[in-house]
Amino acid sequence: MAKFFGTNGIRGVFGKDFSLKFIHDMTLSIATHFKEGPILVGYDGRDSSPIIAKTICSTINYCGMDCFNAGLIPTPCLEFAVKKLNYKGGIMITASHNPPQYNGIKPVANDGVEISREDELIIEDIYLKKNWIKNPLRWGNTHIEKKAIEIYVKGITSQIDSERIKSKKFIIVLDLGNGAQAVTAPIFCENLGCKVFLVNEKIDGSFPGRGSEPTPQNLQCLSEVVQKNNADFGIAFDGDGDRSIFCDDKGKILTGDKSALVLTQHILQKFPKSLIVTCMNSGSSIENIANTFQSKVIRTKVGSVEVSRKMVPTTALIGFEENGGFMYGPHNQVRDGCMTLALMLDLLALSKESLSKKVNDLPPSFTTKDKISCSSEDAQKLIKVLKEEFPLSDSSDGLKITNNPQNWIMIRPSGTEPIIRIYGEAETKEKLDSLMSQYVRKVKSIISR
Repeated sequence: MAKFFGTNGIRGVFGKDFSLKFIHDMTLSIATHFKEGPILVGYDGRDSSPIIAKTICSTINYCGMDCFNAGLIPTPCLEFAVKKLNYKGGIMITASHNPPQYNGIKPVANDGVEISREDELIIEDIYLKKNWIKNPLRWGNTHIEKKAIEIYVKGITSQIDSERIKSKKFIIVLDLGNGAQAVTAPIFCENLGCKVFLVNEKIDGSFPGRGSEPTPQNLQCLSEVVQKNNADFGIAFDGDGDRSIFCDDKGKILTGDKSALVLTQHILQKFPKSLIVTCMNSGSSIENIANTFQSKVIRTKVGSVEVSRKMVPTTALIGFEENGGFMYGPHNQVRDGCMTLALMLDLLALSKESLSKKVNDLPPSFTTKDKISCSSEDAQKLIKVLKEEFPLSDSSDGLKITNNPQNWIMIRPSGTEPIIRIYGEAETKEKLDSLMSQYVRKVKSIISR
C-alpha cells in the first residue's frame, strides 16, 4: 500500500508531488474520516498556503460540512482552538521546517492532538479506494474563525504565574524565523510585561532570515542580540511555531535535549511522581532526572505523533523531542513553541539563578545530530547493510546501536525529507565527535557503493 503520511503529516513540493488535485482528493479522504463538521482550517506563512486553504475549505464544503478558516496561525494555536472551541477536527496547512518549495497538511483530531498512526492508515485507505462522501444532503459553508489567537494566548497564560513573571520585567529576544509564531509570541510576551527584541519578525514564506528550521548553526544573530541587550534568554521558533530552540543569557545556543531537561526539572519540582514521554533518539539524562523526582520515562519511536498519542491515554505530564519539540500535558499534548517559552519564563521567575547557571548544573551529557542527503532506495539499502553488521541493535525505528545507555548512535531515514539523520550520545564531547565522524563516514561509504 502506498504511504502518504510521513513522520509528521503529509508533505511534498507544491505543484509537483503535492498538487492541488492531490490536496483535493486527500482532503476528501480526511473529511470522510471526520464524518461531520465543523472543521477548523489554519495555515503557516508559506507562499502556497492561502491557495491550499481555499482548496481545502471548498473541498470540505463539497463533502457537506461547514468549516472555519482561522487564517495564518501557528500549528499549536490551531490544535488548541480545535479542542477549546469544540471542532470535530482540524487541518493545518504547513510543511513545518521543510524548505520553502514544500507544503503539507496535518490533520488534527477533535481532542486537539494530531491524529494517530491508525487514523493515518484509515485515511490512506479511503484515498486509495476513493471511498469518499458522495452526494451529501447539503453543501457546507466556510466561515471565518476570529477567536483562535486570543483563546490560545489566554490558555497558555493560565498555566503560569503571570503576576510573578510581570514583576521580573524580563528581557527576551524572539527569533521568529519569518514564521507563524510572529502572530502570537510577541503578543504573549508583551502581555507579561517583557521587554522584547525581535529577529526575523516579518512573515515570509521564503524564510530569508535563517531558514525555516532553527539549528545551532544558523542562530548566530539570535546569540548576538541576546548578548548585546543583556537579555535573560532568547528563543527561536520553526516555520509553523511548534518547536523552539533556546539561547541562554551568555549567548550559548542550547540543544533541544538541554532545554527539555531544564524545563522538566522545573515542572517535576512542582509535580513529582509524574510521567514523561520522549523519543528513543533523546539523550539518556532524562531518566536520571526522572528518578530524582520519583517519575517515570516512556520511550517511543521518533515523531511528535508518537509522543503526543502516547501522552493522551497515559495522561503524561511532559513530552519532548530532541529537536526542540516540548509538550506540556495540562495545556495540550502537542509540541508548542509559545507554551515552551511560557514555561521558561515561569522557571526563571521562580529562580534566583540565570538560565546559563541552570544548564551548567545539569548532569553532564553530550548529544548531537547530523544529516546526509539520501534517496529512499539508498536509505533502505543502508539500514539493511547496518542491520546485518549490527544484528543485536534496536531496529524498531531505523537503527539504534547502543554500547551503554550513555553511548549510542541512531541512524534513521527522515520521514519528511530525502535525508538520513544520524543522532549520537557519549560520555564526553571528544568521544561524541569521534563516534559521529566514524558513523558519518560509514553511512556515506555504504550509500556510495
